[in-house]
Amino acid sequence: MQKKAVLACSQCGKRNYSTSASKDGTRLEFKKFCSTCSAHTVHRETK
Repeated sequence: MQKKAVLACSQCGKRNYSTSASKDGTRLEFKKFCSTCSAHTVHRETK
């Protein structure tokens, strides 16, 4: 089953992206562009 996951920047904390994730208990982590930081930073799944 899929759930909606929100991704937040690890540097500034801004929630920039949303995606779908499976309910297996592991948190998603992607390297994406943050418009606030103006750089590619690690974005992690938030609650």
